[in-house]
Amino acid sequence: MSDKLFIADKVDLLKIKPIFDEIAGKVNNISFIDDDPLQVPHSFSKLQDVEIAAFFSATFAWGQRVTIINKTKELLRLMDNQPYDFIKNHRATDLKSFENFKHRTFQSTDVLYFIDFLHRFYNMNDSLELAFNPNPDQHYNQKQALTYFHNLFFDNSIVPERTRKHISTPAKNSACKRLNLLLRWMVRSDERKVDFGLWKTIPASELMIPLDVHVEKYTRQFGLLTRKQRDWHAVEEITSALRIMNPEDPVIYDYALFGLSTFVGKDNHWL
Repeated sequence: MSDKLFIADKVDLLKIKPIFDEIAGKVNNISFIDDDPLQVPHSFSKLQDVEIAAFFSATFAWGQRVTIINKTKELLRLMDNQPYDFIKNHRATDLKSFENFKHRTFQSTDVLYFIDFLHRFYNMNDSLELAFNPNPDQHYNQKQALTYFHNLFFDNSIVPERTRKHISTPAKNSACKRLNLLLRWMVRSDERKVDFGLWKTIPASELMIPLDVHVEKYTRQFGLLTRKQRDWHAVEEITSALRIMNPEDPVIYDYALFGLSTFVGKDNHWL
């Protein structure tokens, strides 16, 4: 990649935007899901099944993508690949099959609490969207939405302490990568049909970038991130720059940043 594109002291968005648009256009393609955890919720059509599959896929989204996909599919098989029906109608004896489930630090205790939360939530609500935007007539703010969801998720006297690490919150300055990823999947909508666009009350313009090590690396190289820590303030800094390039759909550039991490070293003219 040309050194002239790495601008540490001053972001030249007019130079960066065409590059990001081109890469995002190539990566934001339905074939993208073949090797991505997003393929799991794409195997469902019912709104609630998609939501539940997406929630677990995003929750498991650290480590190798093939492992994330396989473990999410394993979990959903334990629900007979009918996650909404299982969440709503399971009996206590049905939960024994989850006793040996594990994905890295996410273990059976965590699964059971997640199932319990979803069971309680769906008994009172039709869509998980309301867990992130309970007042759709008010201005949406993703920091407030994620804080609200975290508090709602753990509003229970029986929360296992070990489960708290699996749902982050901006209130503790976490980057909230996995929750931001879930919201990108469920809110963004375009003709490519990679993201679902099923949650209609949350504006794509207010979404925040899912910040992982790859996004951090390339946003630093392009001068979009100067903060040393990978935290919520870094998410805000990056997203603010992306919003200048595309005010209506800033997190479409998550595809561009993923593409940069994927294509480095390959024969692509933008590198």
